Amino acid sequence: MESKNNSRAIFVLFLTVFIDLLGFGIILPILPLYAEQFGANPNEATLLIAIYSLMQFLFAPLWGKFSDRYGRRPILLLTLLGSVIAYAGLGFANSLWILFIARSLAGIMAGNISTAQAYIADITTPANRARGMGIIGAAFGLGFILGPAIGGLLIGSDPNNANFHLPSLFAAGLSLLALLCGLMLLPESLNSETKAKIQVHRHRQRRLNLLQLSQRPQFCLLVGIYFFVTFAVAAMDSTLALWSKQQLNWGPQQTSYLFAFMGIVSTIIQGGLIGFLKKYFGEIKLLILGILGLGLGLLLIGFSQSLILLLIATTLVAWGISVSQPILNSLISQMTAPEEQGQILGIASSCSALARIGGPTWAGVSFMKFGSYAPFLSGSLVMLIALALSLRVTTSASEQKTERIA
Repeated sequence: MESKNNSRAIFVLFLTVFIDLLGFGIILPILPLYAEQFGANPNEATLLIAIYSLMQFLFAPLWGKFSDRYGRRPILLLTLLGSVIAYAGLGFANSLWILFIARSLAGIMAGNISTAQAYIADITTPANRARGMGIIGAAFGLGFILGPAIGGLLIGSDPNNANFHLPSLFAAGLSLLALLCGLMLLPESLNSETKAKIQVHRHRQRRLNLLQLSQRPQFCLLVGIYFFVTFAVAAMDSTLALWSKQQLNWGPQQTSYLFAFMGIVSTIIQGGLIGFLKKYFGEIKLLILGILGLGLGLLLIGFSQSLILLLIATTLVAWGISVSQPILNSLISQMTAPEEQGQILGIASSCSALARIGGPTWAGVSFMKFGSYAPFLSGSLVMLIALALSLRVTTSASEQKTERIA
């Protein structure tokens, strides 16, 4: 019976994360163009994306702390309810400031993915935990593939009469469905004994300070690479719709399909190829190849004037994202002692979140000041910095074992 309940809970968590990313994928490609309907300039349009990441950065740790104290189920249900309100607000928005409020609320509620991961850890053993986390990862990838495609269908093919409200209301309906499933099917995973253990562990846990981290050069290099990769990708995500409208006269539907195409390429690489490539090249060389592909893809987007060149460019971008981010997580984890995994990966995640705030902010400013190519050209320059750092990782790879032991 316990196994049956766990399977049901994992299904509900899969549905929750899938719907979260489905809604995110529906909205992301069309959001800058939606903001333009209310008179937003490129800087204001990209800030809509940055404010989501800012709220997620600020509130995700709080949701984690609250889920330890009050339980996973109430936090998941509360954040799903908030997502319903946020997407509905986006769908019924009649001014730019309402868009900002709705996206801020959506970002606040986006911390439920970490709570879903904590739930998985509660109900799985170390032996089958990877499988449980893999199900969450599959929901993540599937939602981001189907989201842009569904958004493109709902918004319509006529760029002059695009229906920006329907995709948001559809996402609100999906979040409501996940909320109802959670209410009916999701039990609490934390008992009082486990809560007490968590509190004792938190009290005893040794916290790493900046001085200690500065003495781990390999960790600092990898986190720096992580920041620059995420910065460049976030800048591209926030301005691709604006660029395609200006350079190719595309509407939101075509841009949504382009995002879906990148999602498909990423899934093929991460789902079927990355294991083979890791064995053939090794992690460090594969990281360098990923960064090179991402930088070249961003550069080509800036010069694309045809669909063929754009598809080649976005394939390279998807390759770079799909290879570099998992490899960076793996390398950081390998050089970290077991008792420090949570703190170290949390620090890396925080740096990534800061990049998702800074990338769109810079993209909007550079788009206005220097032209539509600027976010992509500057992204390729940022990848040169990441490449230089990754070459230092290769020359010092032997230090990783020392850092992990220290």
